[in-house]
Amino acid sequence: MTRPRHRAFIEQSIRASLDLKQRLLQDEALLQGIDQAAERCIACFERGNRLLIAGNGGSAADAQHIAAEFVCRFNFERPGLPAMALATNYSVMTAAGNDYSFEQVFQRELEANGRAGDLFIGISTSGNSRNILNALDACRQIGIDSIGLAGQGGLIRECADLCLSVPSDCTPRIQECHILIGHILCEIVENHLFPRL
Repeated sequence: MTRPRHRAFIEQSIRASLDLKQRLLQDEALLQGIDQAAERCIACFERGNRLLIAGNGGSAADAQHIAAEFVCRFNFERPGLPAMALATNYSVMTAAGNDYSFEQVFQRELEANGRAGDLFIGISTSGNSRNILNALDACRQIGIDSIGLAGQGGLIRECADLCLSVPSDCTPRIQECHILIGHILCEIVENHLFPRL
């Protein structure tokens, strides 16, 4: 049997993903940050507030994925938790983009739907997505706590109340780690709020 022609690339990609996750394990600041992010999620839900999540492109899909895990279930049956991904209403997105600018779409949604005490997670692999940075500015004005999910750089570190920076500049690998972090947050929150006997 001949060796599949893409086998070397497949193995290289898997190794790159594993290597980055090993780096996460060794990044004490990031591990502490994930723990703090989980505590912020728990506190938000315990006080009856809502989690709002936003990103662009693949990160928008990640925002929907994470919100769905909170609303529906993660590992076991329990009541739904109030979480919402922004950018899911095309009419709002296109109206805000057309009437204002694409850089203001998340800001506008937060102004309309966010309340003091809510928690916002802004996802940007570059850390420089202008609409995410504007959303983080809006959070400060409204009184919404904020968490940034980013790669190794960008202005998001200065704008978010807490920033979880994956030590990479490779977008696919960063996104893989963002979903891992999102799953960890979901599992911690679910286990804490709904302890099973």
